[in-house]
Amino acid sequence: MSIGSQLYNTIFRKNYAMLAAVFGAGFAFEMGFNSGMNKIWDNYNRGRQWKDIRSKYAAEVEEDDE
Repeated sequence: MSIGSQLYNTIFRKNYAMLAAVFGAGFAFEMGFNSGMNKIWDNYNRGRQWKDIRSKYAAEVEEDDE
């Protein structure tokens, strides 16, 4: 039995199985794509984001409150 026949019999033969495979693959792709793009964005904008400079400004605000 070839791989194509096995794939057809397990995934594409039943409509609900195909829908589950499509939605599962779409969800996995979305999670992977978002994670990858966030890493690229964070790498490109390192040092310019609030999470990178928060300690610099948060310390000044705490000192002014006293």
